[in-house]
Amino acid sequence: MKQPISLLCDESTIKNQSQIHLVASPLKFFDTQFQCRKLIALIFTFAFGLTIGTLLCFQLKSFSFNLQFNNGGINNVSPPLSIFSRSNMRFKVASPHPTPSSLTFPSITDDPDSLEEFLKPPKAMHNMSEEELLWRASMTPKIQELPYKSVPKIAFMFLTRGPVLLASFWEKFFKGHEGLYSIYIHSSPTNKSFYPEDSVFHDRRIPSKTVEWGKVSMIEAERRLLANALLDFSNQHFVLLSEACIPLFNFSTIYSYLTNTNKNFVELYDRPGPVGRGRYNQNMHPTIKLEQWRKGSQWFAINRELALEVVSDKTYFPVFQKHCLGGHGCYADEHYLPTLVNIKFGGKNSNRGLTWVDWSKGGPHPTGFMRANVTPKLLHKMRGGHKCVYNGKETKHCFMFARKFMPPALGKLLRIAPKIMQFNS
Repeated sequence: MKQPISLLCDESTIKNQSQIHLVASPLKFFDTQFQCRKLIALIFTFAFGLTIGTLLCFQLKSFSFNLQFNNGGINNVSPPLSIFSRSNMRFKVASPHPTPSSLTFPSITDDPDSLEEFLKPPKAMHNMSEEELLWRASMTPKIQELPYKSVPKIAFMFLTRGPVLLASFWEKFFKGHEGLYSIYIHSSPTNKSFYPEDSVFHDRRIPSKTVEWGKVSMIEAERRLLANALLDFSNQHFVLLSEACIPLFNFSTIYSYLTNTNKNFVELYDRPGPVGRGRYNQNMHPTIKLEQWRKGSQWFAINRELALEVVSDKTYFPVFQKHCLGGHGCYADEHYLPTLVNIKFGGKNSNRGLTWVDWSKGGPHPTGFMRANVTPKLLHKMRGGHKCVYNGKETKHCFMFARKFMPPALGKLLRIAPKIMQFNS
């Protein structure tokens, strides 16, 4: 049986060795004793280090197990992946080697892949190109039933040259109805108008391009407005307005009028003569036939189904882009949407618009109302002086909006109209 290592260097062993080597010098004796003590020290150091290392190993394994178990299971911990931010269309990449202390486990409200985050509409001003915008806006789910609670909103889309001239009047109209509407403004790129932070129009301008009256660029601007509004899944109805438009009723009445019908409000009619069928271009055949050609006002109120059709139209809109350029009396804003609706949505349209306009003076532009023109009599006439059909029944409430009110009329409108229209009631 082998003796322990420690016994190899006891005093008796050293003594025996010294007797055998009588001729050895005293220095050799002391050198041997030093080497044995050094060996003993190394052995103790190794044993101590091995013990400490073993204890640390068990501690680290225990810590790793507890961290994984407390967060939903042993195999559920994974490094965070790249996060796609829908608000600015950029990629944000987390650290490729996160330490245990930097790992976070977000709740569903912070999860970029949650339904809530997916449904969040981007800001009105964004960096998408027009092709990217139209492509994204054209998406629609085949499953119609929503997997979440939603309150339908109305998108009020203002097509303007400069600022919304009657903004303070619209402020009174919208007040108290937050969450039921969205606002979008398409203005000239050179327009530098500013809306204060407490205004409903603040930060509601969309990326815009120059628009020429009577040209196909008017339709391009309308498609741009619709596409931006479609990015908000809550927007179910879309109203096109100018900077000279006003509402004729309070918000609750207009909201009810639009959300309680399955009809679109696009004015269209077949008109013989030079300002109707005479504007048809034979080069549009066979995609658009003469008997399908229609005319109407550009100011509309449509539902989401038709809005999606407009922004994704690759059949009829290119024909207008090529053959209805404003020359020879072919004004795209008066013919594109009426013709499209006549071809594809005839049974779902009321064939009338919701914006009251006075064309009695003739000419290419309607009557503009100044301060002296604004009277209770005029407003009552606009609100109820007509007959039409709504949801299969005859009604006198045919128009929800009116134009063309000029800036000098604003003061008088603010004084007499809110009471007539029962704002905030």
